[in-house]
Amino acid sequence: MLKIGDFSKLTHVSVRMLRYYDDQGLLKPSYVDPATGYRMYSVEQVPILQKIVLLRDLNFGVSEIAEVLQNLNDDYLVQRLHDKIKEAEGIIESEKIRIQQIRAAVTHIHDNEFEKCYNVTIKSVPTYRIVSLRRKMNSYFEEGKLWVELLDFVRREHIEIDNGKQNNIAIYHDKEHMDSDVDIEVCLIVKKLGKSKDDYTYRELNSVDRVACMMVYGPYENLTRAYQSFVVWLENNQQYSIGGTARQVTIIDHQDTDNPDGYLTEIQIPLVQN
Repeated sequence: MLKIGDFSKLTHVSVRMLRYYDDQGLLKPSYVDPATGYRMYSVEQVPILQKIVLLRDLNFGVSEIAEVLQNLNDDYLVQRLHDKIKEAEGIIESEKIRIQQIRAAVTHIHDNEFEKCYNVTIKSVPTYRIVSLRRKMNSYFEEGKLWVELLDFVRREHIEIDNGKQNNIAIYHDKEHMDSDVDIEVCLIVKKLGKSKDDYTYRELNSVDRVACMMVYGPYENLTRAYQSFVVWLENNQQYSIGGTARQVTIIDHQDTDNPDGYLTEIQIPLVQN
């Protein structure tokens, strides 16, 4: 049996962490001296400690480590490690987007465009016949997954879509900006309505008499600044208020150009006159 200090030196795990693992129920001492309260550890506990340290270094939380230790077999461990890979890949993608936003901010500062306001025009939009897919997603960045599903459905069902430039429409049904459970509907304009199937819905997208429109050039990260610019416009045009859910219409995207700086998106925000 080894005292906690000796066990700490031999395993290169601090006494503080050993006490923490004890308190969390991950690694209890083999024996606690009732007279002195000294924690004693056995050589047989080294492999368990090694597993705890490995899982900790792989970003497993305490509850996750406890669950793995309770179900310790190769198949279960491999599955949990694959889950961690997916989790890490999601973080990497989010951080890539953050890097793009930082670079865009630097560029805008150098170009003296950090406070740039987008030009707002007012127009009406007609009724469209559409096929759409609406679902709650984890974030706005997952909109692309819906487009993949909808386009796959269109190909499978041999649906005739309108080939006009303003065909891809995204509608955000949440009344406020959401960090999760984002209610997104992606729509394609079709030549004729068909029969709804599963999550895919045929319907008419109603006309709007008055919408505020902004043409946003460049990567999708610019859309946030465009919406912020609309707040300024609304403050300066108090005869209007927001009258419905915003739409985003893709005019030029990755299917037309490999350069995100060449993207063109129209934001449409319904208005009512006060």
